[in-house]
Amino acid sequence: MEKITQRLVSFASILEAQTRDQAVRTAQLPFVFPHLALMPDAHLGKGATVGSVIPTLRALIPAAVGVDIGCGMIALRTQYDASQLPVDRRPLRQAIEAAVPLSAGAYNTDVTREHTRARLDELESRAASAGLDPASYAGGWRLQLGTLGSGNHFIEVSLDEEDRVWLFLHSGSRGVGNKIATHHIRVAQRLCERWWIDLPDPDLAYLVEGTDEFWAYVRELRWAQHFALLNREEMMDRVVTCFEEWVGGDVVVDELVNCHHNYTEQETHFGRQVWVSRKGAIHAGAGVPGLVPGSMGTRSYVVVGKGDRMSLESAPHGAGREYGRRAAQRRFSYDELVAAMDGIEWSGSQAFLDEIPAAYKDVEVVMADAEDLVEVRHVLRQIVNVKGD
Repeated sequence: MEKITQRLVSFASILEAQTRDQAVRTAQLPFVFPHLALMPDAHLGKGATVGSVIPTLRALIPAAVGVDIGCGMIALRTQYDASQLPVDRRPLRQAIEAAVPLSAGAYNTDVTREHTRARLDELESRAASAGLDPASYAGGWRLQLGTLGSGNHFIEVSLDEEDRVWLFLHSGSRGVGNKIATHHIRVAQRLCERWWIDLPDPDLAYLVEGTDEFWAYVRELRWAQHFALLNREEMMDRVVTCFEEWVGGDVVVDELVNCHHNYTEQETHFGRQVWVSRKGAIHAGAGVPGLVPGSMGTRSYVVVGKGDRMSLESAPHGAGREYGRRAAQRRFSYDELVAAMDGIEWSGSQAFLDEIPAAYKDVEVVMADAEDLVEVRHVLRQIVNVKGD
């Protein structure tokens, strides 16, 4: 751990100057307490750094959660091992691609599954309790449940250190969560302008506890976080069905982890109750299970938190980008991507060049930096990868 300023600590051995400067600006806000913690995978973000944990007193920065509210991962360990799997993995990949809508803007055409209806009923009930009409943000939000999105979101079948089979996916609150986040970022910006608040970055605009705008954000944030959690569960149900049809038998869940890495909760740290916004970070309280995925083609980790005090009981959420998407497309070749995906069943699309593993930090360095934050329980390697372009 490096103490950069009185109110900024970093667990990242790889930290770009721009990322460091951005975190310094955020940590200077008067309501940050006791300090901002940068995770090992920290990199430049919109307003607040991706891979940062920002505890605040009586204020919230909507951009410190980000526009994909509740983004996170779910993983389950099946009772199968590698020796029990069919040799040809392509049918499984194709079945998953047919069952789960992929890519930005790709949604279900209808609600056809009973478990989908049950989750939608729950979300509608929660929305009514929160005084929220999700359709005011996204008229087709119901058709977004059970969809993956694009970018670094993925569905994978992996093997652990004992060749046991895991199903693993990463996604968030989709278009409806994005619209909710964007709305409240703009509300915060308008209020800060009205109050003549001088900000180091307009995207660090904040809402003050006790105002109607603050509590409206909290209610809608919590709904979007739950949407993201149920979205992952919905997709996992579909992936399990595809896997069962492929192997010809039912899945027994031996282990299950489902965690956010873009969210806000009230917690107590250093003797004070604070709002903790984790933007690209997971909760790593003592004994709390978590997931740290690598990039496509590299290892992922199932972990348990150690409750480190200075990290605000947090840990990294992945490898963290080293090259922006356009820079990665210029820097790397399709042949390099194909080589990196050797032995993994994937679509082979050139559209994923910006997701090449070399565009990310070395996940093993990230995990070494996180040694005091989490204990590694399982190390996973992909055998099937599904993404949206």
